[in-house]
Amino acid sequence: MADKPEFIRQQYAFAAHIRNPDVYPRPNDVEERHMKIYRELFYNNIEESIANTFPVLRNITPDDRWHAMIRDFYSNHLSHTPLFPELSGEFLKYLELERTPLPDDPPFLLELAHYEWVELALSLLDHPIDPSSIDPQGDLLQSVPVLSPFAWPLTYRFPVHKIGPTFLPTAPDTTITHLLVYRDNHFAIHFIDINPVTARLLDLISNHNDIPGEILLRHIATELGHPQPDNVIQSGLAILNDLKQRNVILGTLR
Repeated sequence: MADKPEFIRQQYAFAAHIRNPDVYPRPNDVEERHMKIYRELFYNNIEESIANTFPVLRNITPDDRWHAMIRDFYSNHLSHTPLFPELSGEFLKYLELERTPLPDDPPFLLELAHYEWVELALSLLDHPIDPSSIDPQGDLLQSVPVLSPFAWPLTYRFPVHKIGPTFLPTAPDTTITHLLVYRDNHFAIHFIDINPVTARLLDLISNHNDIPGEILLRHIATELGHPQPDNVIQSGLAILNDLKQRNVILGTLR
């Protein structure tokens, strides 16, 4: 920093102390009583924002562990966005890529954090939809179903939607948890528990945007080894119609 103008050096020293006062000393030209206000203001804003986005994680984490984790994130993580609403995404990156796990961390920590982050992420998502490419009254079996960009199928090893102070699993569930989170036309976020067949259907629709619904369902029937594929198709059509009512399926590709 020696080659930087004085006011730049002051700004860096000021910011470094606010982020990590135990390592970086207070700038000499700032009184401690003023610096204390800034330290508390900045940290409390960050901590409150993260706690509001991850309420279950906050509730099940002891105070000392929680603040140590937030302090480490606050001091060491290099954020790649200046937007405050995206702070939770930066915290999730920190948990996944930077934080050193502790021996007594709950085994579901990362999955729970991701599950809680999804609600805010989807509420902020801005994704254009071209209505001219979609037939809202199209035949969901004979044509290609179109999945809404505001509908996210999720898969977890732990039943994250049930975790709370009275339910803290110590090992993954015996079955995979499949959830669907989606944003409706009124910007409300919904979470629903879905079965493996619905999860597989959504996965196929998402990854094969040129295959009609009936062919996808016949593929699922083959995977299941079902002796009566037509029954799978009829059940699948009911699933597709229900998803369309929820605006998870927007229609079919024109």
